Amino acid sequence: MSFHRAAAQLVTIAEEHGGNHDSLNPAITGGGALVILLLLLWITTRFNRDR
Repeated sequence: MSFHRAAAQLVTIAEEHGGNHDSLNPAITGGGALVILLLLLWITTRFNRDR
């Protein structure tokens, strides 16, 4: 199976099922990722202090 044939099949599958899920709101997903990354940054800076 060639790359182009596989890519064409994936495009066909994506078009049939749609690309988005109704429950995935980009603002909430991005905001949640931002909060998690900021929390990890805060934790990292707490452990990385010079004593």
